[in-house]
Amino acid sequence: MSTLEDGVLDAIKTIQDPELPINIYDLGLIRKVDINGGDVHIQMTLTTPNCPVADMMPTQVFEAVSMVDGVTNAKVELCWEPAWSVADLTKRGKSVLELMDIDINHMLAKINDNTTGLTFEKKPTE
Repeated sequence: MSTLEDGVLDAIKTIQDPELPINIYDLGLIRKVDINGGDVHIQMTLTTPNCPVADMMPTQVFEAVSMVDGVTNAKVELCWEPAWSVADLTKRGKSVLELMDIDINHMLAKINDNTTGLTFEKKPTE
């Protein structure tokens, strides 16, 4: 990895999700980073199209990446395909959410089963 690429990724990792204590890179929102000389083009998604920070987050990415030494031009583009899922989390992202007692493996299994991820348990009556 180049020094410029390291700087760009480090800048992206400074941006935290507003609802979870995790950065947007480890959350899996960054789909693609293309670097050509000093030109940086980033494709990113959000956890949902109805995300309340849909207008703010790409601006934050643009501002952070634009400050990296060697970046002469930055472009951030939202993309919606494929839709975000917990499968997009990095290994670190999964670990952070598991520390919050969020059962990532259960959620991933439900994605693979094409089910909702909700589990109902009927308690025996006495």
